Amino acid sequence: MPAVLDAGLLTASLTRILLRRGNPHVRRDLLDTVALHKTVMRLAPDDLGPHPRQASGVLFRLEPGPAPTLIVQTTHPPLLHHLPVGYGTAHVHNLSPILYLLTCGMTVRYRITANPITMQPHPTDPDKPQRRIALNGTDATAWWTRRATRAGLVVHTTDATIRAFHRRDPAGPCHSLIQFDGHATITDADQLRHALTRGIGKAKAYGAGLLTLAPA
Repeated sequence: MPAVLDAGLLTASLTRILLRRGNPHVRRDLLDTVALHKTVMRLAPDDLGPHPRQASGVLFRLEPGPAPTLIVQTTHPPLLHHLPVGYGTAHVHNLSPILYLLTCGMTVRYRITANPITMQPHPTDPDKPQRRIALNGTDATAWWTRRATRAGLVVHTTDATIRAFHRRDPAGPCHSLIQFDGHATITDADQLRHALTRGIGKAKAYGAGLLTLAPA
């Protein structure tokens, strides 16, 4: 279990970008997860070392629909002027005060797009690396319930929606993502702050792991 962070040191910003579908960069990013990741990383400062996403606390989620919205969380003010011209309309919210208000016993609405997986041995050669197997259905919901518990939440309700994002290049990475929505109660505020700022699960560079909360 990771060490619990001091809540007094936590800072975070949440940026909601209403994307303009007619923009060529937006059209590309809606089809190409790697391109989308590169665009999101424009919001982070340069020279952050070998792991810039972790260093800048970047987590993001693409919410598709007639008016697709890109939600990006960072541990610093986002560099909006680095986005492509005409990319979308952005609104930035300071999450730091909200992090301090989280308390045990509080009931919240949650949303997370996650990459539920399990590791399985190679079917024919036990000496080969284990394989990542995507979960779905009740197995995926059970995965989320376990991860939520570790993050300081007890889940009461869960609705699951499949979100699969692909690259144009068939050989590129493709992650089976599932969006979970529902209600939960906070059981450990410190662990929850850690999960909110660090993300949950794998494939964070491809739009998974960002947990957002709202009052129930």
